[in-house]
Amino acid sequence: MNIYQDYIQEIEERKNQGLHPKPIDSAELLSEIIAQIKDTANEHRADSLKFFIYNTLPGTTSAAAVKAKFLKEIILGESVVEEISPAFAFELLSHMKGGKSIEVLLDLALGNDVAIAKEAAKVLKTQVFLYEADTNRLKEAYHSGNEIAKEILESYAQAEFFTKLPEVAEEIKVVTFIAGEGDISTDLLSPGNQAHSRSDRELHGKCMITPEAQAEIKALQAQHPDASVMLIAEKGTMGVGSSRMSGVNNVALWTGKQASPYVPFVNIAPIVGGTNGISPIFLTTVDVTGGIGIDLKNWVKKVDENGNPIRNEAGEVVLEEAYSVATGTVLTINTKTKKLYNGDKELIDLTKSFTPQKMEFIKAGGSYAIVFGKKLQTFAAQVLGIEAPLVFAPSKEISHEGQGLTAVEKIFNRNAVGITPGKVLHAGSDVRVQVNIVGSQDTTGLMTSQELESMAATVISPIVDGAYQSGCHTASVWDKKAQANIPKLMKFMNEFGLITARDPKGKYHAMTDVIHKVLNDITVDEWAIIIGGDSHTRMSKGVAFGADSGTVALALATGEASMPIPESVKVTFKGEMKEHMDFRDVVHATQAQMLKQFGGENVFQGRIIEVHIGTLPADQAFTFTDWTAEMKAKASINISEDNTLIESLEIAKGRIQIMIDKGMDNKNQVLKGLIEKADKRIAEIKSGEKPALTPDANAKYYAEVVVDLDVIVEPMIADPDVNNEDVSKRYTHDTIRALSYYGGEKKVDLGFVGSCMVHKGDLKIVSQMLKNIEKQQGKVEFNAPLVVAAPTYNIIDELKAEGDWEFLEKYSGFEFDDNAPKGEARVEYKNMMYLERPGCNLCMGNQEKAAKGDTVLATSTRLFQGRVVEDSERKKGESLLASTPVVVLSAIIGRIPNIDEYKAAVEGIDLTKFAPPIKELVK
Repeated sequence: MNIYQDYIQEIEERKNQGLHPKPIDSAELLSEIIAQIKDTANEHRADSLKFFIYNTLPGTTSAAAVKAKFLKEIILGESVVEEISPAFAFELLSHMKGGKSIEVLLDLALGNDVAIAKEAAKVLKTQVFLYEADTNRLKEAYHSGNEIAKEILESYAQAEFFTKLPEVAEEIKVVTFIAGEGDISTDLLSPGNQAHSRSDRELHGKCMITPEAQAEIKALQAQHPDASVMLIAEKGTMGVGSSRMSGVNNVALWTGKQASPYVPFVNIAPIVGGTNGISPIFLTTVDVTGGIGIDLKNWVKKVDENGNPIRNEAGEVVLEEAYSVATGTVLTINTKTKKLYNGDKELIDLTKSFTPQKMEFIKAGGSYAIVFGKKLQTFAAQVLGIEAPLVFAPSKEISHEGQGLTAVEKIFNRNAVGITPGKVLHAGSDVRVQVNIVGSQDTTGLMTSQELESMAATVISPIVDGAYQSGCHTASVWDKKAQANIPKLMKFMNEFGLITARDPKGKYHAMTDVIHKVLNDITVDEWAIIIGGDSHTRMSKGVAFGADSGTVALALATGEASMPIPESVKVTFKGEMKEHMDFRDVVHATQAQMLKQFGGENVFQGRIIEVHIGTLPADQAFTFTDWTAEMKAKASINISEDNTLIESLEIAKGRIQIMIDKGMDNKNQVLKGLIEKADKRIAEIKSGEKPALTPDANAKYYAEVVVDLDVIVEPMIADPDVNNEDVSKRYTHDTIRALSYYGGEKKVDLGFVGSCMVHKGDLKIVSQMLKNIEKQQGKVEFNAPLVVAAPTYNIIDELKAEGDWEFLEKYSGFEFDDNAPKGEARVEYKNMMYLERPGCNLCMGNQEKAAKGDTVLATSTRLFQGRVVEDSERKKGESLLASTPVVVLSAIIGRIPNIDEYKAAVEGIDLTKFAPPIKELVK
């Protein structure tokens, strides 16, 4: 059977799943299809033409190269295909976005046939995904006196690729669809347990919300053919909890419009809304697709005659509906007045949704085209020796004379590209910034590789200091889907220039370390900007932004990112931490105290949390920065004392050296370069030349939160509150309860110590608690299973050297074996301890899971419905989040302990301690 017959067989199999043929990315398959097109008597010719025209992936796929070459043959008359005229061939090339198609167009434009050259130039003037090799050809041709090259460059300098696009419609009719009440996690739009199918867009689209919801969306579209369906988070925020581009892709697939008639299942222009707006990461992905994100504000605080908020018996602010967005409501967006209307009635102002920059994204069909377009215009103007005309909306540059800078403002000013020379920028300014560190994770990495192919990128930008492709999200279950996807991903990323967790050549041992931990180690400058394909890309050095797979691809390809400088909220501490408390309790208490201080308003949402941690090294401080994703912050920055920062950098150096010793460095010696950068930074701090980053004393903050350590007297637990009568209050991270709330009675079915929220100290706590209980009771018996997953291999190595791992092994009923990883997810557990492979484990949803309806107590960050545990018919599944000692003790006794039991169990144990810095950390 040949490759084409294999493809036909796959098509038949997909038909049974209600799916169309999978888009073609293989050169071998497309070459066979072209051979059948050339054979006019071939029985498969008609289908082959359809596959060639409508079902071949563009960009830098190997199939795209073959397609571009054949179209070139048709244009030159070397091949004749009745159904594909030279004019149609040019049209098909225009939809291929870059890579070999640009190479072919340049061949034709700079060739000897004047008529063909002019047609090729027309198409090239519409293209923006040009790289150095392409622009160098144009530059050389121009300097050689080529008139066509001059004509193309003049068009680029005028940005005609943008100015000649149709304007954004003045009125956009929408029909509402409430996707859920309360915060909507991207898990609802792109479930973690379906991660394996993300690169198969049509298949993955089937998992959005429910089949019933999909049918309802289609019914709304049929009923309102002139309107776009707007997905809404009623009484909540849309798109919390993850950076998944697949979530927006699915929304666009069901509610958007096709980007190109010749590229299947790539849709753009989704419209989403939320009572409390859109999460910052999700909004970035909306911009990538040229969509619209709306802060609906349709529920507002109810106030008394004095304007004070009215509260219910529980002390919560009462909300009242300002206007209805019930499913099926027809509304109108006016992009000129920037208002939302119901008929003639004005509902809300939409200025934030239609800034000049966002209008450009919508017009261009996505933010990538604008990023590349600006670079292309600048290049052309420089070659021509002219000043680039002002076509794009100027970047907003906000500067307040006499006002100091927050930490994030300092970092953005240092990394800014293309701003007015000498101008100091404050929050609200739009900035292009150089990115220092980039991370791609394994369940979104396949999409990132697709994005890189679609934007025709073939090698990492030389201005990126370091980039890493992880293997942590598929660590604990190495099933057939992972075996098919991950090696292919690692090969692509390794060749692109990233340090990869798995060696495509199989020379070094696969590393399944949690991506955030690795990025935290390879970040060796607290002035760095980090972009990572996960919402928990929040480092305790530098400022890190969780991003969708497309923004990660853009950062890898260009070394840049664009965003407004966010406002900051300053967090400081007072008082003294109690001996029996763990730092995780301080983290939870920060959220609870902030909400109390600001009357229920989450001042962290969409902003930078500048936490003055001072004395806590990077590993332990990471517990705070990691949790800021659940606080709905855009990012966080740790302000450290000089000596603490030096300690953190020395630890990072040691771990990078371990990666080098394993053989993970590449030909560019990226890891060696990071150690050199760390040495340079340490020398600067020690000499006083450049102390650790601090904000200015006169910096301006949106708000300041002071966390009182004295009032944290018992462990704090984040509770999904699954039975709250107000549906919008379920599955948020805002319900933080003290241990005593549970009265020592709440049954626990499964405990989990692991994910990115734990460090080496947490694993030592597990060991110490087992020793304590063994000493007190003679032995340790588990009344509920306990899953333990170290975040990194180096932690296990250190625990082995210090004797802790041996004690953990003593009480484990299962220990991972890298030579025989599990091929199937575990959903049932015995009452024992499982020592699992380093990685994300239960936190993911596509790996291990609890039994349906279980109550899980975890050190994780995930409490969304169905993520760690699904509902059963008898009860709702619950994922409660707590510190390591609480989780361990709960698994041993089978329930959440009371405070006396807890204190007895942790007596003498070295918990993660924290003391606020003695002096104020400002410049």
